[in-house]
Amino acid sequence: MKHGKKYIESAKLIDKTNLYDIDEAFELVVKTATAKFDETVEIHIRLGVDSRHADQQVRGAIVLPNGIGKVVRVAVFAKGDAAKAAEEAGADIVGAEDLMAKIQGEGFTDFDVCVASPDMMSIVGRLGKILGPRGLMPSPKAGTVTPDVAKAVTEAKAGKIEYRLDKSNIIHCPIGKVSFGSEKLAENGAALLDAVIKAKPSATKGQYMRSCVIATTMGPGISINTAKLIAASK
Repeated sequence: MKHGKKYIESAKLIDKTNLYDIDEAFELVVKTATAKFDETVEIHIRLGVDSRHADQQVRGAIVLPNGIGKVVRVAVFAKGDAAKAAEEAGADIVGAEDLMAKIQGEGFTDFDVCVASPDMMSIVGRLGKILGPRGLMPSPKAGTVTPDVAKAVTEAKAGKIEYRLDKSNIIHCPIGKVSFGSEKLAENGAALLDAVIKAKPSATKGQYMRSCVIATTMGPGISINTAKLIAASK
C-alpha cells in the first residue's frame, strides 16, 4: 500500500520498535494528524482470547469521560410512557411496529445506536439479520436493552461506546477527535482500556492483552505499553 508524503513524514516521528506510555502515545497521535479535517482517533486492541468460545467473549459498553466528538443518532423501540421518556431524553426516532416496518421495508438504518425496552424484543428480534451485521442490534450487555430507555439515550448521546471482539479477536473503537487534544484523548483511551482489562474472561489463558495501537483516520499506528495499565487495575 502506497502512502502520501504527509503520512510518510508523520511515520518518521514514530519508533515502530517502541511501546509508548499512554500519555506520550496520545501526544504523538495528535502530532501525526495532518489531514485538513478533524480526524477521528481510533484504538485497536488485540486480545489473547478465542471469540469462537462463549466463555471467552469480551463485550461491554462505557461512557467515555470526554465523549467521542460526534453527534450520535439514537433510535428507540418503545411504547407508552417509555416512548415518551425516550423522546424527552432526545431520541432521534421512537417507534415500535412502525419502526420495524420502516427498517424491514425501506432498509432504514440512519442511526448510530439502537435502544429497546425489554417488552419490544419480540419485535426487534425479527430485525437481527438487518441490525446485527451493522452492529446495531440492542443488547443487555451493552445496556441498550433496558427498562430505563431514557437513561440509555442520555448515555449514548453523552458518548457511550460499545466494545466487542471482531472475528480476529480485535476490538476497534473510536475514542475522540484530534481536536480534543492529547490529555482528553488519553483519558478516554485509559478509560476504555481499563474497562477491557476488567472484562477479562476467567477462561482466558496466557497473555490477555497482546497489543494496543492507536491511530488517526489518516495517520500511522502508535503502539501503547499496556503493562502499567494492567498492573494498576489489579
